[in-house]
Amino acid sequence: MTLKKGLRMLHWPLCALLLSSCTSANNISKTKPNKSSTKHKTTKTVAAKSKKKPTKTATLVKNEDNGTQPVFIDGVSTTRSNNHSRTKTPINSSITNAPTTVGDIEEARGWQFKYSQLLDIPVELVVNEKLFGFIEDWYGTPYRMGGSTKNGIDCSNFVNTLMSAVYNLSLVGNSVQLFTKVNKMVKRADLQCGDLVFFKIRHKRISHVGIYIDNDHFVHASTSNGVMISDLKEPYWKKYYAGAGRMSE
Repeated sequence: MTLKKGLRMLHWPLCALLLSSCTSANNISKTKPNKSSTKHKTTKTVAAKSKKKPTKTATLVKNEDNGTQPVFIDGVSTTRSNNHSRTKTPINSSITNAPTTVGDIEEARGWQFKYSQLLDIPVELVVNEKLFGFIEDWYGTPYRMGGSTKNGIDCSNFVNTLMSAVYNLSLVGNSVQLFTKVNKMVKRADLQCGDLVFFKIRHKRISHVGIYIDNDHFVHASTSNGVMISDLKEPYWKKYYAGAGRMSE
């Protein structure tokens, strides 16, 4: 009886202790935050913020002072292309489409300013697009005796090529032969664009030829600098000048 009475006395405190533990555990589970719910809400918040944030893409922009620098442009995306081919623009492409007259200096193009300075004439007078297009295309071609291409050309072949391309005149021969073929000898004061100018540089006979342009300037293939424009008033050319002639069909 005494043992049973003692067990009964221990039974009630144990039950009370167990009941208290269950209640505490239940309260903890109710107050513990739901991680999955919080994570879901956070994801929604981040997604919402990402929608408002504009996209920025680095685009390479060439700066004359600092070279090529990346510049970010809002809302623009680019894709890199592996195609690095370039289209080469013809040297005289701007001359091909040039106007035949220049009424206003503001309408003049770059090539017209260039040759107005080389010839020392008003830009309004530089209007022969076919002639200056040819000169621009050949300018700087090296001199080569007997040559007739852009790899090298001599004075007579340059004259023959220009007269054919610009004036539709078919000429054949070296400087001496061209001198004998002129239809009319022309005084220096009466020179016109397209006239041939001759020089006696070697052995006191005709040895060089060029084509007159304007204002005492002529274009030719010189032995030292190749195709270029020179001035008849220069001491060297003035010394060896032998005369000029005009060709006709």
